[in-house]
Amino acid sequence: MPIGPEMPTQAKLQAIADRYGLALDATMLAEYGTLVAGTINACRYVEQFVEQTLPVKYPRTVGQKPTVAENPLNGWSWRCKIEGADSGPLKGYTVGIKDAVCVAGIPMRNGSRILEGYIPDVDATLVTRILDAGGVITGKTNCEDLCFSGAGYTSSQGPVKNPHDHERSTGASSSGSAAVLVAGDVDLTIGGDQGGSIRLPASWTGVYGLKPTYGLVPYTGCAMIEGTLDHAGPMANTTDGIARLLQAIAGTDPEDPRQRGLIPANHDFDYLSRLGDGIKGKKIAILREGFGQDGKDSGFPAADPRVDEKVKAAIRAFEKLGAEVEEISMPEHLQGYFIWSLIITLGSAEFMLKGSGLGSNWKGHYNTSLGEAFARGMKARPNDLPHAAILSLLASEYLQEEYGGRYYWKAQNLRHLVTDAYNKAFERFDIIAMPTTPFTATKHVDRASSSIVDFVAPSLDMLRNTCVANVTGHPSISIPCGMIDGLPVGLMLTGRAFEDATLIAASAAYESLGDWRKA
Repeated sequence: MPIGPEMPTQAKLQAIADRYGLALDATMLAEYGTLVAGTINACRYVEQFVEQTLPVKYPRTVGQKPTVAENPLNGWSWRCKIEGADSGPLKGYTVGIKDAVCVAGIPMRNGSRILEGYIPDVDATLVTRILDAGGVITGKTNCEDLCFSGAGYTSSQGPVKNPHDHERSTGASSSGSAAVLVAGDVDLTIGGDQGGSIRLPASWTGVYGLKPTYGLVPYTGCAMIEGTLDHAGPMANTTDGIARLLQAIAGTDPEDPRQRGLIPANHDFDYLSRLGDGIKGKKIAILREGFGQDGKDSGFPAADPRVDEKVKAAIRAFEKLGAEVEEISMPEHLQGYFIWSLIITLGSAEFMLKGSGLGSNWKGHYNTSLGEAFARGMKARPNDLPHAAILSLLASEYLQEEYGGRYYWKAQNLRHLVTDAYNKAFERFDIIAMPTTPFTATKHVDRASSSIVDFVAPSLDMLRNTCVANVTGHPSISIPCGMIDGLPVGLMLTGRAFEDATLIAASAAYESLGDWRKA
């Protein structure tokens, strides 16, 4: 039997024709079947070749799933040890990798039953770069189910416990990456961010998290959600850790279409040397619309005024370091959520759920094994999709059937409203500041006892500030700046495109003021 797909029966072709409303009689269908056979033969032809793939440069053993005693916060999905190069900026540093990132030979679930049993055969580009820089990868960190949550309780492997209060969410989707940092299990971690998934857990657990400029860090080998929103970036307990890890992973990758033509030719990737730049002479804008959100126009919960006060005090502390601080208004900031919501909801359905996490029509590395595993999971166990993914699929299919792609297309075309407003502000200011999240960590929601609405809503209701930088692509960092009732508060700074170093310097300057827990 030939290797490759079987020739379709006439009945199969008839079913496809009926699905699309094509009026084909038996003669026409037979003729089309002859033409389709050419495509099937091409499939059989390419099966004889081995695909070019991503390198796996460093030996490793498979490791093991940690026991409950070894994993009290449920922050780890898998433990292993992969030694990197003998020298480099990460020599002596241990690194946890979010389980949405491929590490060859190590099980990967992306928080979901859909990928249960999948073992990648490639290292993501950023994994190779971490190892090339001397880092030691010590495990995969637990994450939300297909990364479709900003809370911390949706993973198929169970909720990730907030280190400060085990009954509360860590923030997500990089929930485990934050928890294991606070626990002291690891020095540095990798997170992913499509709507705040690095900065949200950083805010709710009290670590540092940077969503880099769009395209600065290659996404090759990571589980995709929506190609125009996908970011990967560093998380750490210190600003030094953020700079160190970013320096290792940033840079051009010809296999990632997100990067094409974006990174300036003269860009300086030496972030460690910028740690001491300070903030003197920089202009910081307090964004009025980032505070005092009452939720009336979005259905989100109202902001906690204590969080607003704590963050404003942190911003004013920059004045002691020589920065100029001024409050501004930018109504477009609040428009960003609605634009983002359509892009992520409709785009993820087409790109990830229907496109097996790979989509099409872009030039770069297609992770075939991951796509095949996802397609098998979607076919075999669609009812194991998380509620938020089913929401995206239902909404997208309805709008696609009734209106085509109009609302995705229009949302993409409206990104400039928010981006232009931010860029206009950056003509006067170096940094725009606001709370990362408008309130502190909320309690876990139990899947078994809650309605679908009650389960989904609290997993998405804290990201109104964070998602905007995913729309605009600007770099954005969450910095711990105080505690309220024993729970951390995050200050979010957003900067000009590819001026990630400015945010790192500002973070280091604030960190130099002393223990943020006492702020």
